[in-house]
Amino acid sequence: MTYQPLNLSRWLIWSGFALMLIVAPLVFTKGASLSLLSQIGTVMIFSLSFNMLLGQGGMLSFGHAVYSGLGAFFAIHAMNIAAAGAPIPVVLIPLIGGIAGMGFGILFGYVTTKKSGTTFSMITLGLVELVFAASLMFPEFFGGEGGVSTNRVIGEPFMGITFGPQIQVYYLIAFWLFISTIGMYAFTQTPLGRLANAVRDNPERVEFIGYDTQWVRYMTLILSAFFAGISGGLAAINFEIVSAENVSALRSGGVLLFTFIGGIGFFFGPILGAVVGIFMTVMLSDFTKAWQLYLGVFFILIVMYAPGGLASLLMINVRMVAYGMFRRIAPMLAAICGAATVMFFGAVSLIELLYHVTLGAGAGPMMRLFGFDVDTGAPTAWIVGAVLLVAGGIAFYRVKAPFQHVWGEANTDIEAITRKVQA
Repeated sequence: MTYQPLNLSRWLIWSGFALMLIVAPLVFTKGASLSLLSQIGTVMIFSLSFNMLLGQGGMLSFGHAVYSGLGAFFAIHAMNIAAAGAPIPVVLIPLIGGIAGMGFGILFGYVTTKKSGTTFSMITLGLVELVFAASLMFPEFFGGEGGVSTNRVIGEPFMGITFGPQIQVYYLIAFWLFISTIGMYAFTQTPLGRLANAVRDNPERVEFIGYDTQWVRYMTLILSAFFAGISGGLAAINFEIVSAENVSALRSGGVLLFTFIGGIGFFFGPILGAVVGIFMTVMLSDFTKAWQLYLGVFFILIVMYAPGGLASLLMINVRMVAYGMFRRIAPMLAAICGAATVMFFGAVSLIELLYHVTLGAGAGPMMRLFGFDVDTGAPTAWIVGAVLLVAGGIAFYRVKAPFQHVWGEANTDIEAITRKVQA
């Protein structure tokens, strides 16, 4: 028996994650913060399960909502059965959703994982459209266009817990989020998880050494469907309603966007993506009609200039700090961020003015923009927005080359340090 030292950093990370989940509702206490945090928690599980396919196994699926949505339907029916007297505690409802998701993963995954690459993606797209159509054809189970509703307050309270208050639902979601995150991280450390990485990178070599790549993809999809089903079960508890939208291509496209924004190359990337995605689709939609435009532009910029997602940007700067190079790049980084911020405010000002003129003209020429009352009929606001956009663009263009030069020098020095240490 060999002694293995305690992995202190891993314990600190997981303890910090648990502490963050516990403290979050104590920090964000205003308005609908609890509801928003609950949504973020369910989407985090959904995004992490999707990244088991895409990031770990290289399988781009356009139909992942099938497993979370069907898991949600089974979970909400289980809640209605429990309300009729069956001894099913609400705490275990997400597990029912997970088992349902796994069951459909076994059923559908055997077909979809027969192929890989683009063919796999197209099959999953057809699958999600098929299930969505079926959800409207069988209203007895899916509830038709109105969906299936329930009441999450079931049975007698246990130690005062009824899951009626949103804070209790949040902590239930936080519990399952923590357990699911540990499970999905543990998967990355297993032989199957390593094989999934190998199949993603070089399937021919994996087949050459004797492994069945289709079986690896199939097992990965089944486990991914299980955690997607858990997220669906939690969503059913949180919203108390499940509809055909839960199994739609729109929901699958949303988790694809969120995961890419966060970064598929890092385990915590989908967690960041879920936070940003819910912020842009839920909170931002309360403030502007152009939220879909901002989401689309943001996604395009991420794919073009940071294909590794927000997680890659974070880790690159952490690397700079670790090697003592951040102080060197900080002035130019602040300059280019400042120029981008000015350009951002100019672009947003013009977009909001244009949206108000074209879509909100019935409300009159006055609108609220960045805390100020603005007259869209006067040229002042348009001129200010244009000046900010042009000035920010010019400053960004002038700072871009010096920033790239300093950034390149810092990375070159880091590589030299790395080679020296390895030697």
